Amino acid sequence: MTGTGNERAGKTAEGPAYSPGFGNEHSSEAVPGALPLGRNSPQRAPLGLYAEQLSGSAFTEPRGHNRRSWLYRIRPSAAHPPFVRAGQGALRSAPFTDCVPDPNRLRWNPLPEPAGPVDFLDGLWTLGGNGDATQRTGMAVHLYYANDSMSERVFSDADGELLIVPEHGGLLLRTEFGLLRALPGEVALIPRGVRFRVELLDATARGYVCENYGRPFQLPDLGPIGANGLANARDFRAPVAAYEDIEGPFEVVNKFCGHLWKAVYDHSPLDVVAWHGNHVPYVYDLHRFNVIGSISYDHPDPSIFTVLTSPSDTPGLAGVDFVVFAPRWLVGEDTFRPPYFHRNVMTEYMGLIEGAYDAKTAGPGGFVPGGGSLHNMMSAHGPDRETFDRASAAELAPQKITDGLAFMFETRWPLTLTEQARDAGHLQHGYDDVWQGLQRHFRP
Repeated sequence: MTGTGNERAGKTAEGPAYSPGFGNEHSSEAVPGALPLGRNSPQRAPLGLYAEQLSGSAFTEPRGHNRRSWLYRIRPSAAHPPFVRAGQGALRSAPFTDCVPDPNRLRWNPLPEPAGPVDFLDGLWTLGGNGDATQRTGMAVHLYYANDSMSERVFSDADGELLIVPEHGGLLLRTEFGLLRALPGEVALIPRGVRFRVELLDATARGYVCENYGRPFQLPDLGPIGANGLANARDFRAPVAAYEDIEGPFEVVNKFCGHLWKAVYDHSPLDVVAWHGNHVPYVYDLHRFNVIGSISYDHPDPSIFTVLTSPSDTPGLAGVDFVVFAPRWLVGEDTFRPPYFHRNVMTEYMGLIEGAYDAKTAGPGGFVPGGGSLHNMMSAHGPDRETFDRASAAELAPQKITDGLAFMFETRWPLTLTEQARDAGHLQHGYDDVWQGLQRHFRP
């Protein structure tokens, strides 16, 4: 392998090919004839390949929930040496017991730049989460800051799927299924157990990760909205088959029940020549989200901005929702247009990808790209004083929000912090002050 990791990534990511559709039965082959026809596991797979099934759900789950893919690879995944424990770095997992759940409203500045070379895996920094990875319940919020590509190194997460939200710097994700390019403003979904390597398309990369231990993300039901709107299934792009046939040492890191384990393979495990199934990675451009909103009065509930949802055993109560606040028109009459003051049974972690969020003041010490805020369940929150004063006096002409792209990980359980998040140097002190000065206007 020649050239630096970043150079190789840049050349490869100029035009990756995709197969469109969310939840589809995709199929792809990098070499003609590599994909068997009419059966999954013939006596001898084509081209001397090994047939292997990757199951993302139990065999007997209903067809609509069943996730699995068949992979046709140069060596089976079973051909590897024993795994040994690896260092955790700043990566943590549920159950989170470092701290007690905190009802206070909290906000962080972006992660500080690392002092030395750090790749995506070593750059993962856990803010907190809930549930239990061993019980497949709950979620975790991670951030990352990387300045180096993963080289001869591969990662997989047996605990959950990873929703990667780049904020700064593009990523090339080399997966068992092929290549995904994820730029700021896009998100990439890596299913549970899928192996991948992250190479940087820019000098540095920073962003957010939602690790979902529960049921896989799916598109939300549309209900009265009808057949169209929100995230369209055809805008999700799965990779086409692209394999590595490389001999030599590769470190494979596996996250299993909250701990990292590693083994050194004598070949690249990204050696899938053909595949078919629906347990596959995706990339999605958030700017394609079809925003639905009020055209008469009042601010709609943020649930109407849900891109993906991980359902729980209670209908309508998500283990985690991924919500995006994308560019949109505001036209409500006699309406306070920013998000309203609120106390919510759900917990909200919000991040900012670009621009400003219309309910928060930007700038130093404010809500800035790469930063994040946490409003645990029943924590009172809403627009800050400056935003309230401005919106209360604004002329209610149609307004286009064009320069902001924010998102939210919303979860049914409180989010418990890690010690490193509680004590972080980039934790903003005095966040409560943004609501000070909201004056009494009551006139009986």
